[in-house]
Order: sequence, then C-alpha cells, then structure tokens
Amino acid sequence: MRYAHIVGWGSYIPRRVMTNDELARIVDTTDEWVYTRTGIRERHIASERETTATLAFEAAARAIAVAGIPPHQVEMIIVATSTPEYIFPSTACRVQDYLGATRAGAFDLSAACSGFVYGLSMAANAIACGAVENAVVIGAETMSRVLDWQDRATCILFGDGAGAVALKGSSIPGGILASSLRSDGSGGNLLSLPAVYHTPLPILGPEYLANGQADKRIQMNGRQIFRFATQVVSEVIEETLERAGLTLAEVDLIVPHQANSRIIEAAAKKLKIEPERFYTNLDKYGNTSAASIPIALVEAVRDGRLQANHNVVFVGFGGGLTWAASVVKWDVTAPPEMTFMDKEWKRARYILARGRSKLRRWGRVIGDKLAGSPTPDARLKHATKKKD
Repeated sequence: MRYAHIVGWGSYIPRRVMTNDELARIVDTTDEWVYTRTGIRERHIASERETTATLAFEAAARAIAVAGIPPHQVEMIIVATSTPEYIFPSTACRVQDYLGATRAGAFDLSAACSGFVYGLSMAANAIACGAVENAVVIGAETMSRVLDWQDRATCILFGDGAGAVALKGSSIPGGILASSLRSDGSGGNLLSLPAVYHTPLPILGPEYLANGQADKRIQMNGRQIFRFATQVVSEVIEETLERAGLTLAEVDLIVPHQANSRIIEAAAKKLKIEPERFYTNLDKYGNTSAASIPIALVEAVRDGRLQANHNVVFVGFGGGLTWAASVVKWDVTAPPEMTFMDKEWKRARYILARGRSKLRRWGRVIGDKLAGSPTPDARLKHATKKKD
C-alpha cells in the first residue's frame, strides 16, 4: 500500500498590487463597498513578462526545493488552470521544460476553482497505485487577462498567482486520506470563460481579425454561485471526512477556496464551528481561482497554523459547476531555510535546464535541414504533378 504525502509546498505572487482604491478609478466602486461584500482589500496582477507558466514554474520550483526532490526525480506534473497560454501545448509541459524534469509526464487540468483539489486527488491516486513515486500539483492563474475591467461584478474579485505542492509515495499511513470530486454541468452557464473556437464566426469583430483573438471575458451569475457554494461546501467536507474515518472535531484546519468571506462564514455556520477554523487570506489576494488553496496552504504553514499530525481539509468550488474536498494528515514540519549557496545552485540548475531546452530545439531545426523530406519520393511526386 502506497500513501501520497505532501512533502513540499511553494507559492509565487506577482509584485504588482492593485488596491480597491485603484479599482475605484476604473469602475464605479469603493474600498468599503468591495470589502463589506467580499472581504477583499487588494489583489496582485501579473506583469507583461509574467505568464501562467512562469508563475507555475516559480511555485513548483519552491515546492520541490522544500521537498528536497531534484527535478529529474519528478514523474508527474499537473497544472490546474483556467487561464493557460495555449490550448496546447499544456502549461504543465512548459513547466516541465523550465524545471528540467526530464522524466515527468505533464498535463493541464480544467476544473476552475476546484482544480487544485481535483489535481491533488489525481496525483494521490497515481502514487497509491504505484504508477509514480513523486508528483507536483500546481494551481496557477492569470485571471487579470480574462476580466472585463468595466464589469464591477467580476473585476473586483479576481487576482493572479500560483501555488504548488510536491507529493511523495510512502508505505507509512497518512498524507492524502480521502477525496471527493463532484460536478453539475447543468450550472455551467453560471460561471464561464468562452474559448476562441467556440465563438461563431459571423459575430467575430475587427479585434479578432486584427489580433487573431476573440474577446474572452469571464461571465458570472454571482447570486446563483453564492447559493451553490454555501450549499455544497459543508456537504462535501462532511462527506469526505466520513470517507477518511474522521469527525469534524478531529479537524485542526480547513483551507477553503478563497472566493468570498461570506461564503466561508456561511459554511462555518452550517458546520456549527467557529469561522477561525477556516484559514483565509482573501483580503490580500482576492480570488485566484485554482491557485487560491495552495497559496493559502503555504501561508498557513508559514503562520504556524499547520503542525505535524494535524488533520487539514482542502475544499474548492467553482465553474463547471464543480466542487471537491480532500482530507490530509499533515505529518511534515517546515524544513530549515536554504542557505545562499543552496539557492544559487538551484538557480544555476534551472538556467542549465533552459539552455538544454534551447539546444534540443536547435538540434531539431538542424536535424530537419540535414534530413530533408521525410518522404523520399516527395520531390518526384511534386515534379510529376507539375509536369501533368
């Protein structure tokens, strides 16, 4: 029997901070209006040079550094995201390349704000059945790039960032104890982000023709999403605890998706527990979708809210509709700070990984030119057609 233990964690937050007061210059709102309705004070916005993949890489690099797992021993990389740079290649493949994780399979997972918990369950199952030994699960988003900044209902809510965990197989019981994954596609219209290829050609405007992209913006029915979330959060927590053989009294901390402070308060009320049992950092980052749970996890460890042998619950909910929870036995302690030399060595290793990637690309270009056409008689066929 193999158990998937969380042995490393890391996050990366863009430096640019946008406060509610700054938002008030763009859209009709105030700091008080936003905070009283959501619990958000500010959010972070990715710079022009930062992408979902670069945020994900930074978080993953920190997670495997904490775990002490070298990149070549990572066998699976899952990136939960709603804002990939490409439909394909996956963001996870770009992270694999940046890390130099030469033995890793990599794929993206689309389950909106529940994505990190979905990914955690997938990786834990792969470890439990012996398919892999080490895995990295990442939640990464650049939500600022898919927002309508004139839509007060959505632009006040979201921010950018990434968080990651490293998982390792062990024969010692613990780690991921149980997970529950749920969905209801009938509510898909309540929170959605259109894709280019789903937009009918007749309605594409000049912007599409000029830039090669259709207008992509988040669409949300906030009232219905609020009702959905307040109903499912408590239910899925109780269901997953039952699967894990634990009671709510044995839970030391709940790390929820950071969407709205009122949703968390409603969940605490339904579960009949004090709101302090939920860890929140919503005021600093807003809703970072799939990244919110791992970012909050990293801060909970940093704040001393998670100690060895604690039981922690992760719970997510979002577009799809999807919702999910995982119960984890937290049986690791934070490692000592890395020395300056350790940091420099890891930095050098990733620079070498980038160099190796460029060499492979150049090698393919040179090999293609030297090899010529893969079809030996291609020129002959072309010449025959021309002659006819």
